[in-house]
Amino acid sequence: MRVKYDDMVNEFARVLENRGFSKEDAQDAAVIFAQNSLAGVYSHGLNRFPRVVSYLEKGEIDPKAKATCEMKMGAIERWDGHRGFGPLNAKLAMDHACELAKEYGIGCVALGNNNHWMRGGTYGWLAAEHGCIGICWSNTMPNMPAWGGLNRKIGNNPIVMAVPRSNGEHAMVDCAVSQFSYGKIEDCRLKGQKLPVPGGYDTKGELSTDPSEIEKTWRVLPMGYWKGSGLSIMFDLIGTVLTNGNSVNKIGTFGDEVGLTQIMIAIDPLKFNTVEETDAIVEDILSDVKSSEPVTEDGEVFYPGERALRNIKENKELGIPVIEEIWEKVLKM
Repeated sequence: MRVKYDDMVNEFARVLENRGFSKEDAQDAAVIFAQNSLAGVYSHGLNRFPRVVSYLEKGEIDPKAKATCEMKMGAIERWDGHRGFGPLNAKLAMDHACELAKEYGIGCVALGNNNHWMRGGTYGWLAAEHGCIGICWSNTMPNMPAWGGLNRKIGNNPIVMAVPRSNGEHAMVDCAVSQFSYGKIEDCRLKGQKLPVPGGYDTKGELSTDPSEIEKTWRVLPMGYWKGSGLSIMFDLIGTVLTNGNSVNKIGTFGDEVGLTQIMIAIDPLKFNTVEETDAIVEDILSDVKSSEPVTEDGEVFYPGERALRNIKENKELGIPVIEEIWEKVLKM
């Protein structure tokens, strides 16, 4: 089943406005959710929407709260999200980081006490749309064991990096530091699919590609084993130091995944190059990557963000693929 992008935006906006959002905020938030599904990241679009609504109904998210600046130090600022709606606060923070970058060459907003930002790539792409290099990450609840450990002590803290192109075909990587995000694992389970490679441990303590087995243990696999584990810890350390906000460990005491810590960094390449020079550098590197000989005869090598661009084009033309059960749930809200 496929749903038109505009229909999805309208339904999301209707539900959010009925749960305390202003008309403008409901529309902006609905666009973020729908764009996530449009880009093919269904796990953080439609599939995540009912869970966010449940957080609103439990009072875990304050739809009226807006992030505010608490400290200014030139190109870096510390903000408090006041447990407001994560995506709108994160968008506000990255927009401002880009403003700082236009002034100083680099801008950083350390955003504490925010809620889940949904798809981190939203804010990397936002920076690129402003003509900036974007780097951002978030911590999470403890949902992954540190390398060598059995119990969950660290987060699959997502990291995003984006580089702008003037034609809008930006390069971007958006990944959790686990082999697969929980959203991706859930998406595969809902579709009845196995993971392409092992993504965590089953109840027997063995590596598995079965998403339902991994969800039983909550023992996802850090990407690169000890490397992903180390990155997760460092992202949590840096983010918590800069915000004086909530660490992964503290978030784990809240019951739900709320009060997160996020870092937004923007760099303006115009301080170094013309737009044409930056485009030429990016085109040269990506063209070289695309010239790779595929492993399989009919294969193709993609640069980071290229698949999302193709998904956007296809889903705009044909409609966004949805899991009918979840879409019906939204329609009935």
